Amino acid sequence: MKTALYPKYVSMLLMLLTIAVYSGKSQAQSTGQLKGTVRTESGLPVEFATVTLHRAGDSVVVKAEFTDADGAYLFGLSAPGRYYVAASQVGFTKAKTTVVDVATDSQTLPALVLRASQSTTLNEVKVVAQKPLYERQADRTVVNVEGSSLAAGNTSLDVLARAPGVTVDNNDNLALRGRQNVLVLIDGKRQPMTGSELADYLRALPADQLKSIELITNPPAKYDAQGTAGIIAINLRKDQRLGTNGTVQGSYGRSQYDKYTAGLTLNNRKKGLNLFGSYNYANRDGLAMLDIHRDFYSVGPNRQQTLTGSSDQINRSRMYFLSHSARAGLDYTLSKRTVLGLVGSYQQSRSPGQIAQNQTTLYDAAGRPTDVYNARNTRNFLSPNGSINFNVKHNFADSTNSPELTADVDYARYRTDRLQELVTNYALSDRINTLLVGDQQGDLTIMSAKADFTRPLARRSRLEAGVKASRVSSDNDVVFRLTEGALTIVDLSRTNRFRYDETILAAYGNWSRTLAKTTLQFGVRAEQTLAEGRQAVGDSSFTRRYAQLFPSAAIKRTLSKNHELNLTLSRRINRPSYGQLNPFRIIIDPTTAGSGNPNLRPETSYNLELTHTFKGTFSTGLSYSRTNLPIIGVVQPETDSTVLSTAVNLNRQDYFALTITAPVQPAKWWQMYNNAVFYYSHFVGNLAGTALNKGRPAFNLSSNHTFTLSKGWSAELNGSFQSGEQYGFLRVRPNGQVTAGFQKALWERKGTLRLNVADIFFTQKVRAVSAYDNYIERFYQRRDSRTATLSFSYRFGNDKVTPTRRRTTGAEDEKRRAGGA
Repeated sequence: MKTALYPKYVSMLLMLLTIAVYSGKSQAQSTGQLKGTVRTESGLPVEFATVTLHRAGDSVVVKAEFTDADGAYLFGLSAPGRYYVAASQVGFTKAKTTVVDVATDSQTLPALVLRASQSTTLNEVKVVAQKPLYERQADRTVVNVEGSSLAAGNTSLDVLARAPGVTVDNNDNLALRGRQNVLVLIDGKRQPMTGSELADYLRALPADQLKSIELITNPPAKYDAQGTAGIIAINLRKDQRLGTNGTVQGSYGRSQYDKYTAGLTLNNRKKGLNLFGSYNYANRDGLAMLDIHRDFYSVGPNRQQTLTGSSDQINRSRMYFLSHSARAGLDYTLSKRTVLGLVGSYQQSRSPGQIAQNQTTLYDAAGRPTDVYNARNTRNFLSPNGSINFNVKHNFADSTNSPELTADVDYARYRTDRLQELVTNYALSDRINTLLVGDQQGDLTIMSAKADFTRPLARRSRLEAGVKASRVSSDNDVVFRLTEGALTIVDLSRTNRFRYDETILAAYGNWSRTLAKTTLQFGVRAEQTLAEGRQAVGDSSFTRRYAQLFPSAAIKRTLSKNHELNLTLSRRINRPSYGQLNPFRIIIDPTTAGSGNPNLRPETSYNLELTHTFKGTFSTGLSYSRTNLPIIGVVQPETDSTVLSTAVNLNRQDYFALTITAPVQPAKWWQMYNNAVFYYSHFVGNLAGTALNKGRPAFNLSSNHTFTLSKGWSAELNGSFQSGEQYGFLRVRPNGQVTAGFQKALWERKGTLRLNVADIFFTQKVRAVSAYDNYIERFYQRRDSRTATLSFSYRFGNDKVTPTRRRTTGAEDEKRRAGGA
């Protein structure tokens, strides 16, 4: 699409937003609703009672609310069906309504009466409600991490890697249902990292701080178009209790090395003002092991291969990781219709004295050793970063269905200091021992502003529209010094400075309507991108301007009380991260380097998915995706003994998938959630003189079991298996894991003691082959993933709860793509 066409689309969407806001009194009509009250036996209203809406077919929780000062609640319904409502409160027995058929009208249910329990002590209350660990919704799968024994003392990456359909490859790249390039949100914010840096951030974030993980495969236009494979949204816990309260937790884990985490959250909630804050500390030692065999070839006529040399590597890396993170903010009720918010966060991650030992043997074509060297790579990494967000939410009327406007302004700054020293000693050749020192300084600034407007319309319709502007400035400077004998020089082949500036303007509109048995949604998002990269040395500078439209649509049809169909379609984009564009060299060992690729282009994809749901529980989905210029990681030969790890664009990727979800409850105390993804990815492209036109069927299986035992005991068992697959030039062998955990509630459920063992059979290992016409690499990678962890958490303060306000800030897309900058 020509850039000049973009203002036309932006003007149309802005006009739509302006007309919606200023068109006068709302003509909205009430959508289907269920409302009622909760009272005591004496008729008094029960404030802050927990009220849940359940599907009658399987009792799955659809929505949860809290009663107001009059004991009233209200649920807006997006689809007709059979439902019932349940209410609970500490000190009372649970109550629920009869099953009701809901069409398009509002219904007022009889008052729910809560009767006082025989004892008010929490350890005798039998009505403690807990969401299932996994929930399958129309457009996403939700993993309710909070309270899971498998999360105790583990990292967020550990829990995410066990989520249905999620895998983590040998370079720490996340994949959803066999597709990489996902968009990761944490509390609505996209993180400034990809690959190993994002993985390190998630390793520093204790899983005990997570509330839930949402896996969204086909998002609507309201979401940024970034992420061709979908969205992984991680939601953090936030205390909902009134008064002053909080949670303290700590854990100790042991593999070959020690792993510690600790955290504290505080919350002070009063009428009109909520203050909150948290602090987390992580100190995790670990071990990474990697064995590599490489064969180098010359290619003659008819692609005839002749071996020219080979090498064997043994790599052992002792990892040290320290992290401090803090977050604080407030919500202030300016008026009955307006709420203001301010949130600030700071994180400092360090890897002091990380040591990697490498032993490499080089062979000639006949298999005779030509050289042996031992290398020691010492890395020091420091990354302080901070961000601040100001937000406002305003309702234009007092009714439940009033128009709503939200706005966010964000500022964030990230610094990176990397220092590495690579010492290489040669055993067989007469080469002089060398010392290579690299010093990299990085500075990234992100500014963002966005506004979103939502308005109910007549005939059960709804309009959403919004605009967003973001500006990113990245400056990276690296100096390498090479010492051979007594001579030290600046290595000009590796020293450089790279600056990157990017501006993205976006606008979207989304319309939805609920009919008797059908729900419709149509939207479009327009994004204009201006990017400029400047390199001090070399000819890798570039300027790019492009505008694109990203339509989306969804149709949900209720065929009967047991059958439902959902069809979604979207177009999405994946822009290269700032680290993927940065041409700097990162020295991994004497024969291996990592580098960005400033010639990368964005990948775009069309995604289609049809899902059938049976009895609101069992689902089967068929998916297809066509991706143009897919971005994949590769390892390319540079000489007859050295390789470069980077990212490139292929021509095309075609993806087909069948997803089956089957929750089962064999007994009242045993819940099972099974998920299977059968998929086929086909890649077409050309790299290093090698034509690629191949694919391979693959599958991913996961099964989670939750056991509710007596006297406050519960247990969980999780297993997953990833079959062999072809991803670009990489062919990966099967792998899997089994994890088990127990927990015990203490002291009237205020304290929780948990024990879990991850990767019990030590099977979470990666074996793969990367093959080109002139180069074949076989590697075997594993970490100290078999870890036993003991953790304890304690909740203190007032137990009375009230609804909280969740925020999605504006600097989301840019923060996710700032990896390696």
